[in-house]
Amino acid sequence: MVLVMSVVPGEGGQAYIPESTDKIKNLKQYIEENHLDVDIEVDGGINDKTAELVRDAGADILVSGAYILNSDDAKKAILSLKGDV
Repeated sequence: MVLVMSVVPGEGGQAYIPESTDKIKNLKQYIEENHLDVDIEVDGGINDKTAELVRDAGADILVSGAYILNSDDAKKAILSLKGDV
């Protein structure tokens, strides 16, 4: 597993750093070209909007804290991260 931090580590609730999307795409391409069995995990600024970006870029695992904890409906928030809503 490779962890891509999409915020500055240290404090929850930060905004997603847009340049992270290209890092994820490049990493996914490298993994595929080298036939590696590696998951990409993305942590930071993950919400219903950024989740789609990172999934489309190639992320396998999404870490989301503030978005879920601050939502009125945690189950719905989690489903939105999976693209199921």
